[in-house]
Amino acid sequence: MILDYVGVKEINGSLIVLDDVENASFEEMVDIRLDNGTIRQGRIVQIEGKRVVVQVFEGTRAISLDNTRTRLSGHPMEIKLSPEILGRVFDGVGRPIDGMGDIFPDKFMNVNGTPINPVSRIYPRNFINTGISTIDTLMTLIRGQKLPIFSGSGMRHNELAVQIVRQAKIADSDEDNKFCVVFAAMGVKNDVAEYFRRSFEDSGVIERVVMFLNLSNDPIIERTLTPRCALTAAEYLAFEHNMHVLVIMTDITSYAEALREFSSSKGEIPGRKGYPGYLYSDLASLYERAGMVKGKKGSVTQIPILTMPNDDITHPVPDLTGYITEGQIVLDRSLEGAGLYPPVSVLPSLSRLMKDGIGEGYTRYDHSSLANQLFASYAKVMDARSLASVIGEEELSSSDKKYIEFGKLFEAKFVNQGFNENRSIEQSLDLGWELLSTLPRSELDRIDDAILDKFYKGK
Repeated sequence: MILDYVGVKEINGSLIVLDDVENASFEEMVDIRLDNGTIRQGRIVQIEGKRVVVQVFEGTRAISLDNTRTRLSGHPMEIKLSPEILGRVFDGVGRPIDGMGDIFPDKFMNVNGTPINPVSRIYPRNFINTGISTIDTLMTLIRGQKLPIFSGSGMRHNELAVQIVRQAKIADSDEDNKFCVVFAAMGVKNDVAEYFRRSFEDSGVIERVVMFLNLSNDPIIERTLTPRCALTAAEYLAFEHNMHVLVIMTDITSYAEALREFSSSKGEIPGRKGYPGYLYSDLASLYERAGMVKGKKGSVTQIPILTMPNDDITHPVPDLTGYITEGQIVLDRSLEGAGLYPPVSVLPSLSRLMKDGIGEGYTRYDHSSLANQLFASYAKVMDARSLASVIGEEELSSSDKKYIEFGKLFEAKFVNQGFNENRSIEQSLDLGWELLSTLPRSELDRIDDAILDKFYKGK
């Protein structure tokens, strides 16, 4: 039996309240029919006995307290999916916006996903080659990992996202056609959305990209659904069609701010900096959808991008993200100010799963030793620079002067890389050895003699 509930009890912003609703479910979709015959969609976001609160996607403008008819759908929000979503552009809730018509689905999937059974998870192995030396060599992205990029407002993280989408590939050449990217943009301006779309089309990678674009003038409820729609599409391609999917989501801070606004409109008690107290578990419900499942050939890998307000890494969004994810890539404003791209700050960046996806059989057997030595040597560069700022560079020891010179070369040649420059893992590793060879062999104390004999080119 289908019931229509006539009239609404209360309207508050984008929320409507209904009384005496039977058998409602949390996050159930509803259809709202207005006086003029138009139908809007909503989602149940709160239930108190027989009273339900519905978030209206298109807003509550022109909704009547008396004549509005509300019908429960009996299911949560679902997205239409088929293999033809590759190469398509959707809005924040999965509706096509590229003018190529609707999707003919072979499956409808709940956007909230289903948790991966921990027993069924496979430990991530094998790396994804991004073509960017600092990431591939020092904080390697592993298939099935979640590795966020911590950026700052106005920095070049959009260009970095485009470059990763354009260059990323998996190491197994026989599986190249099984690799694709799901790209989700939340709260972006029209010109930024157009930049993403045009960049993917011009570089010819749009055929292996699924785009979800939520604009800054779209309803905030769509912004809270965009990453869920993107991840559902990724899970479908990975676990139904055995593809290796890289999910890039920008900007998670916009998502968290939409969540804060939504929580405030429901009258919930705020937590730190006004964010809801469940921000941690909400972010975890997104990030934990990355991984590999036993019995399935595909994988879901995540690169969430977030801007740190005031470049504060202790802000709730980057802070909680760091707890959930397996490392981070930190962008540095001073490096960007010096004209370096990508401005990856090496020392605070890491990939916790890197050790199990590099080395012989994956990248090259010297990779781990080289990465350890580059980290150690660059840390000494920072110490030497700190000392030079106190006593002056002329007063430094000859060893410290060599480290200062190494630091300049490292940033100019290794960290700095052109927007269109795609380096293979072998090129990045060889470049690392070329730079280490400018230091005395006695300073390279993190590498075995056998590896030094083969790769060290210094005197």
